[in-house]
Amino acid sequence: MKKQYQVTGENTVPFRNAADFCVGTGRMGLALQKEYFEQLRYVQENIGFSYIRGHGLFCDDMAIYRSYEDRAGVQHTEYNFTYLDRVMDSYLELNIRPFLELGFMPKTLASGEQTVFYWKGNVTPPKDYDAWCTLVQVTLRHLIERYGREEVLTWPIEVWNEPNLRTFWKDADMQEYFKLYKVTSEAVKEVDGELKVGGPAICGVEDEVWLRSFLEFVRESHAPLDFVTRHHYTSYQPKWEGHYGYIGLHEPEYAFKELERSREIVDSFPEFNGMDIHITEFNTSYIPQCPIHDTNLNAAYVAHMLSRLGDKHASYSYWTFGDVFEEGGVAFTPFSGGFGLMANGLIPKPTFWTFAFFKKLKGECVHRSDEAVVVRTKDGGYRGVIWNVDGRNTGEELDFALELPAGKDDWYCLMKKTVDEECCNPLKIWHDLGEPANPSKEAVKLLQDAAKPLVTTERIEAKGGALTVSSHLKKNAVQYFELAPAAIKSDVGYSYEKTLQQKIEDSE
Repeated sequence: MKKQYQVTGENTVPFRNAADFCVGTGRMGLALQKEYFEQLRYVQENIGFSYIRGHGLFCDDMAIYRSYEDRAGVQHTEYNFTYLDRVMDSYLELNIRPFLELGFMPKTLASGEQTVFYWKGNVTPPKDYDAWCTLVQVTLRHLIERYGREEVLTWPIEVWNEPNLRTFWKDADMQEYFKLYKVTSEAVKEVDGELKVGGPAICGVEDEVWLRSFLEFVRESHAPLDFVTRHHYTSYQPKWEGHYGYIGLHEPEYAFKELERSREIVDSFPEFNGMDIHITEFNTSYIPQCPIHDTNLNAAYVAHMLSRLGDKHASYSYWTFGDVFEEGGVAFTPFSGGFGLMANGLIPKPTFWTFAFFKKLKGECVHRSDEAVVVRTKDGGYRGVIWNVDGRNTGEELDFALELPAGKDDWYCLMKKTVDEECCNPLKIWHDLGEPANPSKEAVKLLQDAAKPLVTTERIEAKGGALTVSSHLKKNAVQYFELAPAAIKSDVGYSYEKTLQQKIEDSE
């Protein structure tokens, strides 16, 4: 497959890049683990997200809500922020801030016993809505006192998670969720009217009905709403074998159209027209034991998603940054199909580099297509990401050529970083090693080394005010390139050509 484009430089191309705005995480209590912190630090050092969102703020392992009966039979409520402070301190240390999801229900405040996940998050409404609102307010006031009002005002607040699914909200009771949303959003605003709150964090099932009904409810009840949230996964139902689910992917256009419908619904309400929509979770598969997450196909497919998700959305949060994650239980192996950008053992997966590459796309967009995004930098150079999604496993490769405007007769350095199934595929190395559940330190180091992109450089001369970037991408490859002016500035007497011409000479 050959693709050739010419950039004239006369017009810019719309491209809103929010790939680094937010990333997902396992439940908040996992942030107390050493491996979690190390993975997040690695992600922040190499990508650098602004926000992090996950479940479990009010789950019992965070120990915030405590209710007990004293010896006289009097009921008391206490609030304990020891663990919360540790988590927030560690986030801020890594220059990342919470996108606060309010949930799930503390056991002693819950109206029922339905739970979700290995770690048993309670998904029933509160038995006392006043007590729930007090919990929300006391928590927010504590955060403001500890971290400062101006800081906490920048933290978006989302009410619950996927209430349209019975798994996450008892009976998927729409009216009960609307009640929860109204009282919670009003409680948030009572703490500080400038705090930003939104919902309904829906995903998939009857999402259009839920979104329209939610907006109608907000309009009629005058409940506070600063932004809309939803989730987005692009796979069909998995076929299970043992611990693992194998999936088929949606055609990209089908996936984008689903999101466009949400934008249309929001904009159909005059009160909410143009309101920010945050995708607070997205990935290919929606299950945490799906091997596609560990593959180069996932990396290439997500690159295509990142090239267009900013068209209709304020942000889109990849679910998740790492595989310290226990929804389905503790992973048996480092490559367990987890959602994360990082496999356990500090091993970047191919999709990690997709985000690292898009992070660098800062500048004026001059080209966007179904296989590339290119921006022009202030110094007259270019940066771009190219991908080749082989979603039907045809083995088809991509020859990509892009002619770009340049300074007359200038020399440029073209640097490429390539991630494909041959040069950056730790999953294959792990397979070749015998798929060890607990690899040795030497094996982990090998996997880390195998998880880095292939870096190549070359010098290109611009002729006639133009130069051409040519790339050959194997199937499911993602490639980042930088093209920057690079005039030679040699030290006195230094010659690269003469350096390479040195050889062994015959002795006389």
